[in-house]
Amino acid sequence: MTTILPTERPTLAETARQLTGGGRGILAADESIRTMSARLAAEGIEASETTRRDYRELLLTPKGLAESVSGIILCDETFGQRLADGRPFPAASRELGVLPGIKVDTGTSPLPGGDGALITEGLDGLGGRLASYAERGAAFAKWRAVFDVRTITTYSARANGHALARYAALCQRHGLVPVVEPEVLADGGHDLESSAYATRLALGWVFEELDQAGVDLAGIVLKPNFVTPGLRAAPAAAAEVAAATFEVLCDTVPAGVPGIAFLSGGHPTADVCAYLTDLSRAVTSRGRPWQVTFSFGRALVSGPLRTWAGEPSNTAAAQERLVANCAKAARATR
Repeated sequence: MTTILPTERPTLAETARQLTGGGRGILAADESIRTMSARLAAEGIEASETTRRDYRELLLTPKGLAESVSGIILCDETFGQRLADGRPFPAASRELGVLPGIKVDTGTSPLPGGDGALITEGLDGLGGRLASYAERGAAFAKWRAVFDVRTITTYSARANGHALARYAALCQRHGLVPVVEPEVLADGGHDLESSAYATRLALGWVFEELDQAGVDLAGIVLKPNFVTPGLRAAPAAAAEVAAATFEVLCDTVPAGVPGIAFLSGGHPTADVCAYLTDLSRAVTSRGRPWQVTFSFGRALVSGPLRTWAGEPSNTAAAQERLVANCAKAARATR
């Protein structure tokens, strides 16, 4: 695997294609300090700055990871940390053949007048933060908007789409590829049709706002959910999920988008890999222009975290499990 040097400075379009093509995907390791600490504690691991660093180092450094993973999304804490050998995380990531990315939103709050809908925060001072991340080696950034099938409306979809568009335009101004993540949550007991309606509404307004903001679609990565029933509803077959997702994508995603990297949304690893396998076949057989791949978090890392359990002696076994999970997801794109 060729080392990725920051001095090469590929175009945004080249980076977007690199992130989503070649049978590789993006590893999401960007949980907030609060969320990561809770996951460590749930496994009986003392949560601290050091254990969070050790865990993220475990995720980044397995031998062979770059064969399946093109990029890794980090949170601000990890982005500013160093590996045990002294290398900054962004520099080490590039040396290992994995593009470093950074989560830049600051979480959600209730949308005023949104009747329970949420809006993602973090636009204040974002330009300065992006400039700093780019200077320190980031190749891309990520911003997540959250939708619930029970509360999504045109208003909430447009408000979050506008925030995503402002974020994406700022990213491109500072030379970073924006990963645009409008997630319709899989929590709940809703059916497939409700997920399809909400996903279509969210994506439709995202691309309307991206167009209004003058964002270059060739230099973005879309990170949506699969169209699925809720996790508390009767499951749908992988072929049904893929067909529903493909239909929504065809209705909403312009041909200029180079790649779509799907989030796992709390679904089991085997399920999301099956969805991706069937969807990849549909995209290829129907001649659609996008590359489709994964940007999974929990589906890839939950098992390795459990295997590691905070014990250095378990690191090799945890990394072996991670590489196997990533390889399985990568095979689903081919």
